[in-house]
Amino acid sequence: MKIEELKARLALPVIVSPMFLVSGTKLVIECCKNGVLGTFPSLNGRTEQDFENMLVEITTELEKFEKETGTKPAPFGVNIIVNKTNPRVMADLQLCMKYKVPVVITSLGAVKEVVDAVHSYGGLIFHDVIKKRHAQKALEAGVDGLIAVSAGAGGHAGLANPFALVSEFRSFHKGALVLAGAINSGADVAAAECIGADFAYMGTHFIAAEESLAEEDYKEILVESGIDDIIYTDAVSGVNANFLAKSIERAGVDLSQKKEEDFSKLNANNSKAWKDIWSAGQGVTAIKQIRSAKAIIADLKKEYKEALEKQTERLKNLK
Repeated sequence: MKIEELKARLALPVIVSPMFLVSGTKLVIECCKNGVLGTFPSLNGRTEQDFENMLVEITTELEKFEKETGTKPAPFGVNIIVNKTNPRVMADLQLCMKYKVPVVITSLGAVKEVVDAVHSYGGLIFHDVIKKRHAQKALEAGVDGLIAVSAGAGGHAGLANPFALVSEFRSFHKGALVLAGAINSGADVAAAECIGADFAYMGTHFIAAEESLAEEDYKEILVESGIDDIIYTDAVSGVNANFLAKSIERAGVDLSQKKEEDFSKLNANNSKAWKDIWSAGQGVTAIKQIRSAKAIIADLKKEYKEALEKQTERLKNLK
């Protein structure tokens, strides 16, 4: 598949990011049925067999949807952690090849052998990056696109302003570029395109989707939280990431003290990153209720159309 074909298959230039312990088959399927690219981490399948079962369910349901409606769904994608800490890299990659996963997203390492394997069956491969050096290494490995993870994104976010990050990457990369970082509305998607991105990467907003695997308490905290409720720290997982303050407090940490040593209580309480300490980006500010993925995407389409119409109107007055 070519990048142009991927764009043509999407009703919106949106990729719903793969979220550990959150993105399940139901969320992926609903996203694809409604015209955006749904993804999930291979490790959301606890075993290789579980992962394969997820691939079977997604491909079967999307084929069924196309047959019943005559409408081609958006493609789906899988995230693989390419790192020594993941012993399943090659096994999961083999399954991606077996089921011809349309898009593979790699994190924590861009390896040419992995890229070549995905290209061997016609798949596309994108790579998460937060810095120029990482981006250039990924391009050297032959990836089809970069995912620029800017400040405010959920999970392992960077610190760069999205305008600056896109500008820097565009100075040496003319290919596919995905922008991540607090993108919540259709207008945000249009804005990402305006500054040079080809696709918008959305995660936090879909944690609150009815189909996500997130616990109800997690979803409720998202609805209740704002920008100030997001903590950027390496004390939870060992790597800087954005986490919900209320989930940290639930684990026994008194954030009012603002002492780094307080985070030691996380280990004492056997609280684990991602499972007990929940991640989210600064985009929580736009989440007002728990809704279906279909409803979220319907609003994105409406907002995107309105944003483009406004820009078209402004063009008429441009001198």
